Amino acid sequence: MDNFLRHSGIEVPEPVRRFLQGESDGSLRVEQYQEGNTLVIRVELPGIDPESDVDISVTDDTLHVQAWREENAERAGQLGYRSEFRYGKRSRSIPLPRGVNQDSIAATYEDGVLDIRIELPEQSEPQPTKIRVVRTGGSTATQPPQEPEDYVG
Repeated sequence: MDNFLRHSGIEVPEPVRRFLQGESDGSLRVEQYQEGNTLVIRVELPGIDPESDVDISVTDDTLHVQAWREENAERAGQLGYRSEFRYGKRSRSIPLPRGVNQDSIAATYEDGVLDIRIELPEQSEPQPTKIRVVRTGGSTATQPPQEPEDYVG
């Protein structure tokens, strides 16, 4: 499809070209791994100003990254202009482990890659919680329900 569009001389709007080439996904591309007790999330963001074009926030144990990149209107109006760069607003939400200290999150930007580092909380083995079931309706018993011997309440 790319060869056809490139050599046909047909002027195809950028969003249509991307859709035809299978580039319709509007989310950011990420790489995620753990280094010791630090979660590292790397976001591919070439050609942006990290101080004005990126917004990073945390809500309900979810990291939200939003970035925008505007096309240079001066170049876009030039004769024969063609671009395969991605422009517009893109975002990604990434679930975080429960209990992350938001003050421990640090972000840096170098060579088109946003690097977010998050200190992970110490995880202990989750303790099971017993839930008591109480019979309702239809029972003629007048005695209160018996608690099992191993009931923790």
